[in-house]
Amino acid sequence: MIVLGLTGSIGMGKSTTAKMFADAGVPVHDSDETVHRLYSGKAAPLVEAAFPGTTVSGVVDRAKLGARVLGDAAALKTLETIIHPLVRADADAFLARHRAAGAPLIVLDIPLLFETGGRNRVDKVVVVTAPAEVQRARVLARPGMSEEKLAAILAKQVPDAEKRRLGDFVIDTGEGMEAARAAVGAIIAELSEG
Repeated sequence: MIVLGLTGSIGMGKSTTAKMFADAGVPVHDSDETVHRLYSGKAAPLVEAAFPGTTVSGVVDRAKLGARVLGDAAALKTLETIIHPLVRADADAFLARHRAAGAPLIVLDIPLLFETGGRNRVDKVVVVTAPAEVQRARVLARPGMSEEKLAAILAKQVPDAEKRRLGDFVIDTGEGMEAARAAVGAIIAELSEG
């Protein structure tokens, strides 16, 4: 089984690209979706214990949590020590399930793959990219996003140029949906030949 890591900075089109892999029949483990699930389950009491007042009715309130950790390196580190092992365990169970089922290729969608040392967990890496102005427009269109939040997020991420250099494959989502879908198909075909 080939384990393909999918990563990219905020606003690069990673979630859309992950869906393209899934639509092509490749099992995809989505770290962001896993965090959402954990925030309404297993992680909620742990987050509340570390950051009192950040849950509502047993579910992590992302806005309240974000207000507590964004821009506070120590708080962010605390949150990461809670969440990252839970996401990793969920991904490991996903891998084991698909390996046992004989899947030839799976995708681990890991937003901070390079930042968290995830390169050693995958066989190949796809980096999703887009021109900086496209990225900026996408991110600033999100509800509750500001220039300051974007700057804080980007400061924590490996620069796009470095990610592209480190990746085995690069998909530029700034070239449109059809070009991205064609790139996904080409990657699947190449890995299927190996």
